[in-house]
Amino acid sequence: MSTNTLSKEAQTRLTNFFNNTIEPEQMAKALRQVNFVLALGIIREDETLQQEIIKVENSFYWLNELAEILNPYLDVK
Repeated sequence: MSTNTLSKEAQTRLTNFFNNTIEPEQMAKALRQVNFVLALGIIREDETLQQEIIKVENSFYWLNELAEILNPYLDVK
């Protein structure tokens, strides 16, 4: 388990993200959906992925948004 703490800037970005962009419950749901769909897709040789592609796309978007808040990479100029 990591003992590192988030910087104040990361804490502020996370707070703003969850206050203004997506609720924590929706984010948790997106994380669980993408994990579920990807696991089933692998087990079933991508059959499920075709049926759940919209959920995967949405979850992928939110995971990237969260990653950018935690550690901006794509927005760096």
